[in-house]
Amino acid sequence: MDADALLTALADPARWRLVALLAERPRPVGVLAQLAEARQPQTTKHLQHLERAGIVTSQRTGQRRIYALRSAPLRDLAAALHQLADTADQAGGPRETYDRYGVSLDTERRTAVEPGWSDGRSFTFHRSLTGHPDLIWRHLTDPALLARWWTPDDLRVSELVFEARPGGRIVLQYRDTDDVDGSDLVAGHGEGVVDDVRPGERLAYRLSPSLPDGSPAFTAHVDFGLRPAGTGTDLDVEYRISGSTVESADFIAGIEIGFGQSLDKLVDAVRTSR
Repeated sequence: MDADALLTALADPARWRLVALLAERPRPVGVLAQLAEARQPQTTKHLQHLERAGIVTSQRTGQRRIYALRSAPLRDLAAALHQLADTADQAGGPRETYDRYGVSLDTERRTAVEPGWSDGRSFTFHRSLTGHPDLIWRHLTDPALLARWWTPDDLRVSELVFEARPGGRIVLQYRDTDDVDGSDLVAGHGEGVVDDVRPGERLAYRLSPSLPDGSPAFTAHVDFGLRPAGTGTDLDVEYRISGSTVESADFIAGIEIGFGQSLDKLVDAVRTSR
């Protein structure tokens, strides 16, 4: 099936009308022209286009040429479209995440009416990881390992500085995961500072994502707590907001989803590194 040829042929309203008429029964060119309220030469050209695309077939009977619809290409196209729809609608897939973010975005935009609107708000996360706290610590502080997980699913780290010491500098820039050559706009940029470093136990830092004009949207106070749990590690994260601007609504709407996805990627990164 040449989907491009089929879609091009069916995109014309006049040809679509002829297909609908032929779905009822095979018909000659003259009758099709009458029913479609079109001139016969024009109708013939449309039918020839449909035949080249494989949608109809024809045969001559006496002085008339009869056209009939070929259902198989339409069924193949319908199956391909159903597959695309099923892929988009898969449970827990990107489209579901997109819709969840849309609901959150609408709520936060309506709430963000003045500076400080979200100050003091916090999000908590918990993950159980299959690795000793020392291994988890390396994934939290080593820039090469951080780059493997420190973005949501649809983004990739394009620039990263992480100095794992009190007062250490943080720079995080990310792009769309499909923007392999960096030609699209930067998806996000943030800068911050490390507050507390207790290897294998606690990591705390502040990170401020940037608005388009370069000013901070808000400041995230992120606190990671690690504790051994059998053969693995329990990770508890508190993500607290201060300095929220009205323009920060779009960022804050995505924290629960986006940071949760990042932590899920951390779980996978730790598992595959062992």
